[in-house]
Amino acid sequence: MPMYLRIAVSVAVALLSSLAATPGVKWFANRVGAIDVPNDARRVHKNPIPRLGGLAIFIAFLLSVLLFADVTKEIRGVLIGAVIVVITGVIDDIKPLSAYIKLVMQIVAAFIAVFHGIVIEIFSNPFVFSSSDYLFLGYLSIPVTIIWIVAITNSFNLIDGLDGLAVGVSTISSIVVLVISLMVSDVNIAIVMAALAGACLGFMPYNFNPAKIFMGDTGALLLGYVLATVSIMGLFKFYAVVSFAAPFLILALPLVDTAFAFMRRLLKGKNPMSPDRGHFHHRLLDMGLTQKQAVAILYAISGLLGLVAVVLTTSDEIRALILVLAILIAATVIFFAFKGKGNKK
Repeated sequence: MPMYLRIAVSVAVALLSSLAATPGVKWFANRVGAIDVPNDARRVHKNPIPRLGGLAIFIAFLLSVLLFADVTKEIRGVLIGAVIVVITGVIDDIKPLSAYIKLVMQIVAAFIAVFHGIVIEIFSNPFVFSSSDYLFLGYLSIPVTIIWIVAITNSFNLIDGLDGLAVGVSTISSIVVLVISLMVSDVNIAIVMAALAGACLGFMPYNFNPAKIFMGDTGALLLGYVLATVSIMGLFKFYAVVSFAAPFLILALPLVDTAFAFMRRLLKGKNPMSPDRGHFHHRLLDMGLTQKQAVAILYAISGLLGLVAVVLTTSDEIRALILVLAILIAATVIFFAFKGKGNKK
């Protein structure tokens, strides 16, 4: 099967599978009591809504990967680790676990990825005045990899606060990694990302505001984990082609939000793992924006950063064109988001 056809079919199978599986997962969530009840100020929905939607995303993603990707040692590590974080998420969505238990399970999943060869060993040097073009991590490679995977996994869990936000940002990130993977001729990574993007797209109709089902920790942990591990395989791996900045740009929105959240809580003398209402999406709502407007703005920011990451891998002529296109798209989305603010009831 031709490369682009495999990618297209991978997206289609994952999309249709997710679309078909979500109603069944919603029924299951209601049966087992996996319901998100709005009982604190952080939650922006008014009525109880079933979660566990990430289970549908996982089923669709797994099916598409097994059908169309080559299950190498690294891909096997991603899938085994994904099973661990999904099981953790399912349990947490039904009966909430402590933050520390979830953290331990994420570390276990990260170690599984490392055991299967997913390790950040070298990347381009971000220090422009250094005489060395690359940084070799040596003994630090394993702890740096663990921290990267756990940080990204948690960051997607933290941004999952508005209808459609986390699944949309994940879709954008998946597509960007897919494009870069094609640029460096890593078709297998492109297919894995196509499967993830398709699974997210199939879930979106149920998760857009007003959401009929949430992805829950099951989905947020899954998306963060897969993007974290695959970014190592498809971005850090090609250090001679992709700048050190590329993976950080693609995942900047959840990463920066998480970093600010931890600093904010520490400065207030609070546990950095404790939830609060200070995330980017909360601040946009406090400015008077609707959920849809806030999500549109964060989509635009994520998309713009993703396009900048793609720019790092292209020729000068294409870079200029993409940058102009990115700015126009972001400006258009933000313009209509704020224009719609005046119609808010």
